[in-house]
Amino acid sequence: MTPFKLAPCTRGGHQADYSEVMHALLVVNPKATTASPRTRDVLARALASEVSLTVEHTKGRGHATELAAKATQDGVGIVVAFGGDGTVNEVVNGVLEAGADQPLIGVVPGGSTNVFSRAVGLPRNPVDATGMLLDALDANRSRTVSLGRLNDRWFTFCAGFGIDAEVIHRVERARRRGKTSTGPLYLRLAVAQFFNSKARSGAHISISANEGTLMEPDNARDKKIAMAIVQNTAPWTYLGSQEIHACPDASFDTGLELFGMQSLPLGYSALTGFRMLSGGAMSGGSVVRLHDAAGFELSADMPLAAQVDGEYIGEATRLRFSSRLKAIRVAV
Repeated sequence: MTPFKLAPCTRGGHQADYSEVMHALLVVNPKATTASPRTRDVLARALASEVSLTVEHTKGRGHATELAAKATQDGVGIVVAFGGDGTVNEVVNGVLEAGADQPLIGVVPGGSTNVFSRAVGLPRNPVDATGMLLDALDANRSRTVSLGRLNDRWFTFCAGFGIDAEVIHRVERARRRGKTSTGPLYLRLAVAQFFNSKARSGAHISISANEGTLMEPDNARDKKIAMAIVQNTAPWTYLGSQEIHACPDASFDTGLELFGMQSLPLGYSALTGFRMLSGGAMSGGSVVRLHDAAGFELSADMPLAAQVDGEYIGEATRLRFSSRLKAIRVAV
């Protein structure tokens, strides 16, 4: 393979010349589920054969954002995230924080779910994904994807307000106690949280959407919902190898999609879960949807849990969402 050459990209009005060997940063989350030292070394050696490589290990939440931002400011041509969806999210926020125009990132899955990497077509095995990344670099091939933004934070595939964020918070607490993040763990804790969720105890979320946003039903602006899932692509998440769809029409090429339910009765919630597993879209009844939305705001009458890209970010009463089309490029 020949060294990867990248057409100049613009940052702050200046051009960075990558006519020679590309400089790359590999950001490794050593605590990620499959980010073993051996896999890291294989990945690093493979990348170092194609690019001028620096390897950094994250030391805690937010560190990947700092590393990616500094590397982008220093003129690095690609930042590669080796970790789970949280690591990818932080890298994306870092490169955009640095002011890059359609920055280039690479992803090697190292987490338990890896929704974003699977959504852009990468295999789950990190070694196989590394091979695909190297092929993309050799061919100077990438795809642009849109991003969502929740308040001041970018997200790559989903955000949530209410019960799904409560479940994620509960899973994170279990992981801190030494539990391994698995599909059965998520499912068990999701069922347990369903019966203790604020969404079932009277929480109400109001929707304020930009003009022109398509909504279901027609009077959805007058509806209040008990929970919200916002997607930037499909699927929403995975249960092992099984895709779970809340907004099947979500795409990296369009704006945001919202799925909400006005209430969470046991029978209808169980039916909704089954439909999500089977890939069908729920409609009618207590379902409220936004399609291809450029922006909207959710306001709750009590503090509710929020999450971005499968990471709990605390409780809030108001969330502002927006979409940026063709925000970043991914080497795939």
